[in-house]
Amino acid sequence: MDLTNLREQIDEIDAQIVALYEKRMDVSRQVAEYKIETGKKVFDKAREEEKLRKVKALTHNEFNSHGIEELFEQIMSMSRKLQYRLLSEHGSLGRLPFIGVDSLDSGRARVVFQGAEGAYSQAAMMQYFGEQVNSFHVDTFRDAMIAIDEGSADFAVLPIENSTAGIVSEIYDLLVEFENYIVGEQIIKIEHCLMAAPGTRMEDIQTVYSHPQSLMQSARFLNEHSWQQISMQNNAFAAQKVAREQNKSQAAIASEYAAKLYGLEVLAKGINQSSTNSTRFIIVTNQKIFLENAQKVSICFEVPHESGSLYHMLSHFIYNNLNMNRIESRPIEGRNWEYRFFIDFEGNLSDSAVKNALRGLREEATNMKILGNY
Repeated sequence: MDLTNLREQIDEIDAQIVALYEKRMDVSRQVAEYKIETGKKVFDKAREEEKLRKVKALTHNEFNSHGIEELFEQIMSMSRKLQYRLLSEHGSLGRLPFIGVDSLDSGRARVVFQGAEGAYSQAAMMQYFGEQVNSFHVDTFRDAMIAIDEGSADFAVLPIENSTAGIVSEIYDLLVEFENYIVGEQIIKIEHCLMAAPGTRMEDIQTVYSHPQSLMQSARFLNEHSWQQISMQNNAFAAQKVAREQNKSQAAIASEYAAKLYGLEVLAKGINQSSTNSTRFIIVTNQKIFLENAQKVSICFEVPHESGSLYHMLSHFIYNNLNMNRIESRPIEGRNWEYRFFIDFEGNLSDSAVKNALRGLREEATNMKILGNY
């Protein structure tokens, strides 16, 4: 048999597969209509596992058994997505527990940031809320989350990602732990300065204090010297310490604003190796609200610890034509080698495609939380 003849046979078989697929999806549509009437859930894990066992048993070798399993996982996944879409069209998905607002009530708001006066978080806060913002600061990220959780602050400003050093992992974990939600973001350019007590010379310095990420971002400059590097909770705390102790063997890495605030002398500007270094800050509140013009959704979820589970979760974005622009993972405490995934994607909680994707994710993930729309 020549290749042309074999290809003709494949084309004929493929046409039959397409016809049978469309027939199956038509039946799935009828199943969705039944579920709309009865209120039954779309995802039936036990039913799908039993179906996979049956179709695998119809094959004649291990290779085909594995292939049929993958094929039917995809077919059943597409069937579920069709059913979710039909449920959405019939208004059977329910409302998401978030309220759209046209603006944040920031005029009378009290805002908390982590660190001391002169911290980059303070700069981000003033850019977002204005210089006259009613604010206070706390020592730790957890303290900031507690402040909005308990209502002593309306909003918190927290760093979540640096373009050079990567994510601030503690913030991701706190977003899961607390019932607080992202309502905005602010990106600011970072320019680290080396500062010390007035009259200090570079050769006097023995120890440099700063946040660990700032030390990392300034590694190239610091490696040119034999200084001891000591991590602190915040850059502004480092500047505060050096200003308070007035010890010429000490220096801090912080912003130029912090140097002016604490009366320190800037010995070197822009010591971070990347001239495009920026940090993204999130604006967090304890209210389930989102701006009506918001264009980014952040979620997190856990998946069963089995082959293909993450792939099936991500397919909800593909099917609903949603552009995913970030994925991160964090280990789940107390469960070795299992991870929680954090995803940012484009969309608004009022969009039907977003509602459809979130419904599918919620039904199929082990746990799923909407972290915010902003």
